Amino acid sequence: MLAKVKSIISAKPAIEGAGVRLNRVFDFQTRYQTDPFLLLDHFGSENPKDYEAGFPWHPHRGIETVTYMLQGEVEHFDSLGNVGVIGPGDVQWMTAGSGIIHQEMPRPLNGLMFGFQLWVNLPHEYKMFPPRYRELKSSSIPIVETTKSRVKVIAGRFRKKIGGVTELYVGIDFFDVKLWPDSTFDETINPDYNYFVYVYDGVISLPDFEHPVRSMEAIMLDKGRMLQIKAGDNGANFIIFGGQPLNEPIAWRGPIVMNTEDEVKQAFEEFYNGNFIK
Repeated sequence: MLAKVKSIISAKPAIEGAGVRLNRVFDFQTRYQTDPFLLLDHFGSENPKDYEAGFPWHPHRGIETVTYMLQGEVEHFDSLGNVGVIGPGDVQWMTAGSGIIHQEMPRPLNGLMFGFQLWVNLPHEYKMFPPRYRELKSSSIPIVETTKSRVKVIAGRFRKKIGGVTELYVGIDFFDVKLWPDSTFDETINPDYNYFVYVYDGVISLPDFEHPVRSMEAIMLDKGRMLQIKAGDNGANFIIFGGQPLNEPIAWRGPIVMNTEDEVKQAFEEFYNGNFIK
């Protein structure tokens, strides 16, 4: 069965951190439709003033944050003592678990800085697990290339390739796809996952959907076993996210996502009382 378009979401301007201008694809309002994904931001600009203030020290609990860079760099510091810099094509996969405090400071490279941050919800039984920080360099990400497409397999399985990030708490597919002009991406997907596609360059079309999907638009898909996408005259770049839905209550305030309001309240009380880190 072919996965069909359920709805289209357009990224909207937002301001986060210490004044970073970005485009938010989805967030709190769609948290149950995009389960297990909570939030997707597409950040970056050719104007450093739009992002140079960055994301100073702040806490997280109950989620994973995934940062994927296209251009530029992000410098990371956290309460575990981790220090790292990710650059073009690199991935940072941070499991907040029981609690972590970190900061992320973007900086341009050759005048450019663009990327994505995805929030992944953690199942109830893992929300209070110890935090973990991982970096994946671009050179370590498997690539599947054909005459029609090039697919970077960041997480999950694509054909016979296993993604560069493994040992995940939630089943996830995360593919960055470059589709050549007028070519078709025709692949099997997991029928149990919720999938969406975010176009960040070019135009694509899907069967039985009359409108072209353009840059900075996301497609939410019905469940299916096949995904078919056709690129426009100039080709297209898009990210495919798929994940096993948790089907759990979501209590969410700022950087804390738990299952109940009491758990969220407790997290903030611990943060302000100085015993947030376990």
